[in-house]
Amino acid sequence: MTRLTAKALVAVVFWPCLFFFWFLGPFVLFLLSTTSSEVCPRLETRAEFLAAANGTLPMLVVQTLIYAVPIVCLVLWSRLSPEPGRARHVATCIKLFAVAAVIGAVWDYGTSLTCDGYGQPFFSPAWQMTSYLPIVGLLINIPLYVLVFSLGRAYSTRDDITEDGVVHSSQDNP
Repeated sequence: MTRLTAKALVAVVFWPCLFFFWFLGPFVLFLLSTTSSEVCPRLETRAEFLAAANGTLPMLVVQTLIYAVPIVCLVLWSRLSPEPGRARHVATCIKLFAVAAVIGAVWDYGTSLTCDGYGQPFFSPAWQMTSYLPIVGLLINIPLYVLVFSLGRAYSTRDDITEDGVVHSSQDNP
């Protein structure tokens, strides 16, 4: 398999994952990962709230693994065509993604734990502060999305096409 073919295969995975998982997925996964407001009034003890919140942990792990697919694609692209400038940007993406994943998990877990306000008497008020984490997550995700999109665009373009649109064969380049 040629390097160009491998880069194209990674692009086939990267772009749909970026669109469906990163841009549309948060809405679906948020609805699936938090405790339903219909369930909240039926929870009466601290143990029931913990069980409901802990039940969201597998979904949070799956959500993070799904969100990691575009980052894995960037790592694969950087292995296929190593460039020091892009490698630094990929490392920055990995760091931003790790921070965003932790903030997102704490927010989802905290939302499930407080259960839209019904669980407030059972737990520390610190869990109520998780309602501010989407703002922090947004401040991290916007540069992450822009950087991942620009890196994906740079990696998925062919290296053998010049700025004027001329395709150079491998025989032209020594």
